Amino acid sequence: MGTFCSVVKFENLQELKRLCHWGPIIALGVIAICSTMAMIDSVLWYWPLHTTGGSVNFIMLINWTVMILYNYFNAMFVGPGFVPLGWKPENSQDSVYLQYCKVCQAYKAPRSHHCRKCNRCVMKMDHHCPWINNCCGYQNHASFTLFLLLAPLGCIHAAFIFVMTMYTQLYNRMKIILRNKTSIESWIEEKAKDRIQYYQLDEVFVFPYDMGSRWKNFKQVFTWSGVPEGDGLDWPIREGCHQYSLTIEQLKQKADKRVRSVRYKVIEDYSGTCCPLNRGIKTFFTSPCTEEPRIRLQKGEFILATRGLRYWLYGDKILDDSVLEGVSRIRGWFPRNCVEKCPCDAETDQAPEGEKKNR
Repeated sequence: MGTFCSVVKFENLQELKRLCHWGPIIALGVIAICSTMAMIDSVLWYWPLHTTGGSVNFIMLINWTVMILYNYFNAMFVGPGFVPLGWKPENSQDSVYLQYCKVCQAYKAPRSHHCRKCNRCVMKMDHHCPWINNCCGYQNHASFTLFLLLAPLGCIHAAFIFVMTMYTQLYNRMKIILRNKTSIESWIEEKAKDRIQYYQLDEVFVFPYDMGSRWKNFKQVFTWSGVPEGDGLDWPIREGCHQYSLTIEQLKQKADKRVRSVRYKVIEDYSGTCCPLNRGIKTFFTSPCTEEPRIRLQKGEFILATRGLRYWLYGDKILDDSVLEGVSRIRGWFPRNCVEKCPCDAETDQAPEGEKKNR
């Protein structure tokens, strides 16, 4: 409580000038970048926020950041404590045992030293630290040490998230390469299975470019020359398929998407920002990690949603005839809590394509 009171005293506001130095600017910049990237990376790629583990992980990241910044600012603004100007021992006879500081016009108390940077005699001075632009001494020794302890622990946690994210991405990448697929083709194959199951069709989709051998699939991407096999237009295919097996399936899915799309009505305005704070914390942190656009919505408009995530939907805005001139399509992502299903579509209870996968 005493430390807190010393922080909020009016005279401590003069200490804000300590931020205008290369040390705090770099230190706070590194803390901000590492913390922000770790939180975003964790939520979007490594551990989703809607899971229990993801929530605990996210709270831990916030906890590291808060504790690091608390001790950092304590060390900076509370300061080490300075020997009062003009100080002298109560017993004047003890002055013979002390050094006299001509700058502070005072005797140096035991364990105190004069700092040329602060231009004051510092109580129990350890050193002057450029990263806090202040001395480490009597009052802030504990805060400074805790900052040095917590910062590496927070970095270890952030580094673990970065490494696991890269490992997950590498694992997923190698998995599709060994099946001679791309990320898009894997998604098309999943939608093919969903389409066949949904309509209960008596057909089986076979991915045409899987050679049946991981080594052969691997060589389609990696070669000793560094140049991938083929010309990029014609591809070797497995037995029973032909060059257009995949494109035929894509055409079927396009037609199916038009049939299964769901009509929504906009109930709240949306500005089209990438990560809207006013739509809730979960919507903010689960914004689709894609360069696909967000679309601005106004109350009363209608959207034809074709796919969705837990808190976001993707679709085409249904335009009036007066708007159609010169505009082909307006499509993109928008928050799910901005819209509601139209009654006619709510009765059919058809979910936008991709919604089952992301539940």
